[in-house]
Amino acid sequence: MIGLTTVQQFAVLIAPVLLAITLHEVAHGWVARALGDDTAARLGRLSLNPLRHVDPVGTVVIPLVSYFLSGMLFGWAKPVPINWNRLGHPRRDVALVAAAGPAANLLMALLWSLVTLGALQLEILPWMAIPLVYTGATGILVNAVLIAINLVPILPLDGGRILHALLPPRLAAVFARMEPFGLPILILLLLTGWLSHYLSTVVIWIIEPLPASQAVFQLLFTG
Repeated sequence: MIGLTTVQQFAVLIAPVLLAITLHEVAHGWVARALGDDTAARLGRLSLNPLRHVDPVGTVVIPLVSYFLSGMLFGWAKPVPINWNRLGHPRRDVALVAAAGPAANLLMALLWSLVTLGALQLEILPWMAIPLVYTGATGILVNAVLIAINLVPILPLDGGRILHALLPPRLAAVFARMEPFGLPILILLLLTGWLSHYLSTVVIWIIEPLPASQAVFQLLFTG
């Protein structure tokens, strides 16, 4: 984030990141419950309390390490438990549950864009406007990155769940066997630079149509 100190960067990241990961996971649980599986609800995972969704490694350690090593924020929250067998139409419903997370992030990106636009009108109150503009722009970026990462077609990511649901049963069974290797594959893609290239391309595609896209590119990329 151009022009901000490390402390300022973390200050504007806190709210967008916590909201993004919390509502992403809760959206999975809400849709699963609507489609017949109340596992997440019974385990208290439909809470908006971010602490219920924090994974010590994926939400704390990995993001800090990736941010300081590469400047890119990478990580994950504790997955909401889903009993796929309790869904009424398993193949269709798995895709819908998986898509709910990125859909929630897209909605948040739009809401943050409205916050950013509103803050840009507060020229007479710069002490309030500047933090809100940076927080709103960061919220757009964080949610765009989460959408892009989660739509990578690798299990157990949402994109992998959607692809698994769309594949013919025999191919889906073969694809499912790759799930234990999903995280190592993702880390390998990150280390080789492929993931960074993919993310930068897709994130720009997501941000460009949003109302506050110019502010995001100016504040976070060009200064």
